[in-house]
Amino acid sequence: MKILIVEDEPKTGEYLRQGLNEAGFVADLAANGSDGLHLALHGEYDLVILDVMLPELDGWQVLASLRRRGLEMPVLFLTARDQVEDRVKGLELGADDYLVKPFSFAELLARVRTILRRGRGGGLDSNVLRVADLELDLLRRRVTRGGKRIDLTAKEFGLLELLMRRQGEVLPRSLIASQVWDMNFDSDTNVIEVAMRRLRLKVDDGQSVKLIQTVRGMGYVLEAAQEP
Repeated sequence: MKILIVEDEPKTGEYLRQGLNEAGFVADLAANGSDGLHLALHGEYDLVILDVMLPELDGWQVLASLRRRGLEMPVLFLTARDQVEDRVKGLELGADDYLVKPFSFAELLARVRTILRRGRGGGLDSNVLRVADLELDLLRRRVTRGGKRIDLTAKEFGLLELLMRRQGEVLPRSLIASQVWDMNFDSDTNVIEVAMRRLRLKVDDGQSVKLIQTVRGMGYVLEAAQEP
């Protein structure tokens, strides 16, 4: 699959291009908005990774131009701006997801694969993750289960988002450490177990259906428990 990266910071752009190539994608790189728009219009890409702050044309302008011309390829925004208003603006223009800098490549790759699996999303709905009666609203940073609000810390929210994006997939502790804490796994550290225990108390305590499962010796998975 072909991915276009539009990023004006040379090291970041090349880092992303090389990483995506090694992950099995064909990745092209543009260093400004004008070149990025030209390639996106003529290159038949499956996904565009688009920085917001770009020379010549910014990411908002590039995305707006693509959508005006009827091009519906998915767009993942990269932004250093984490304000709700900025996320709303991108989604209203037709972005499929956003990632706030700095980020880990493992997280970006997970987002890319999720977008490509689901195909073209659909505005705000594509930013609400659902498993059973659990809902996570990426835009409003809000979590509910059975309609009842669950208050999470930033790390707990990131951990739950990862589990929900990869629902049904057993995630090893090393992957969780790299994506949520952006650190190498240390067997002497119990930060993941502590965070998972707190998250499980908030999400599953008092619920008849438990969603966060421990797979002994392997890791954790989020899925609705099978009926006996």
